[in-house]
Amino acid sequence: MPIKLGFIGTGGIANHHQKNLVQMKDVSLSAFYDLDITRASKAASEHNGAKAFSNLDEMLDNSDLDGVYICIPPLAHGEAELKLVERGIPFLVEKPLGINREVPVAIGGKIKEKKLITSVGYHWRYDESASLAKQVLQNSKMGMALGYWMGGMPMVPWWRVQAGSGGQFVEMTTHIVDLLRFLCGEVREVYAAYALQVMGEKVEGTDVPDVGTVTLKLANGMVATISNACMLPIGHHVGLDIYTDKGVLELRSDGLNVIASEGITKHANAANPFFVEDEAFIHAVRTGDKSRILSDYEDSLRTHDITMAANESAVSGKPVILS
Repeated sequence: MPIKLGFIGTGGIANHHQKNLVQMKDVSLSAFYDLDITRASKAASEHNGAKAFSNLDEMLDNSDLDGVYICIPPLAHGEAELKLVERGIPFLVEKPLGINREVPVAIGGKIKEKKLITSVGYHWRYDESASLAKQVLQNSKMGMALGYWMGGMPMVPWWRVQAGSGGQFVEMTTHIVDLLRFLCGEVREVYAAYALQVMGEKVEGTDVPDVGTVTLKLANGMVATISNACMLPIGHHVGLDIYTDKGVLELRSDGLNVIASEGITKHANAANPFFVEDEAFIHAVRTGDKSRILSDYEDSLRTHDITMAANESAVSGKPVILS
């Protein structure tokens, strides 16, 4: 029997997932929800027999779905997840989990009670470079890490407002925070400094900081700094560098460079990490085996907590200790 899937949200990231899912055997994209019924109808028209909805309860109660993708702006999280948990429908939700701590923590508690299958869209974990870096680091003593997300500002209205996106560190740089956790371990202390230098004058209504740097202390004694900027007219560094007693690991979206005394070894990523992520979720829905999912909701709450702590520190000017 085909796995029947629904989509909550029909924007760009939803399209990425849909392009992967249509390539998979026995997967049916059956239902599409959007506040704008025109957008939902357009998405549904591209898949045989799919239906469009502007009422979420109607979609969830009348579509007999095996799983759902949640692809909505950060400020909109909460209602959709709770409705899915209530009905026991597995879901993959795109990061970030929200713009505050309270709503995701409440959702996480209910997921745990239901033992529901979930996945969160931290696709950097699914790159070959991440798994290879894990292997290399097993034989190394890690000292520090430097992370970057340097580029321009997405020109969608909700992104430019702190109350809409949570800011760059929450909405975008969270990928680098999560990769740091995945490879190096848990974070125990966070100190952040943000500023709005350029984009407030360039784009009316912008209040998200356009530069920031965050210092982190890890449980294993490492220190790390992750910096981001969204004021640039160009794309620049995006990635994570890890410094060890054996050399340096440079992780980028296209691969891994291992720099050692013997020279530089380059490893290119071949697979599409979004596709691998989607395969893992579909496998879990089909079989109940969650072992291929590298980031579920419970784990992702820890990444989200770090980004929330950074925002709090930037406001207070003080470090935030994480439990």
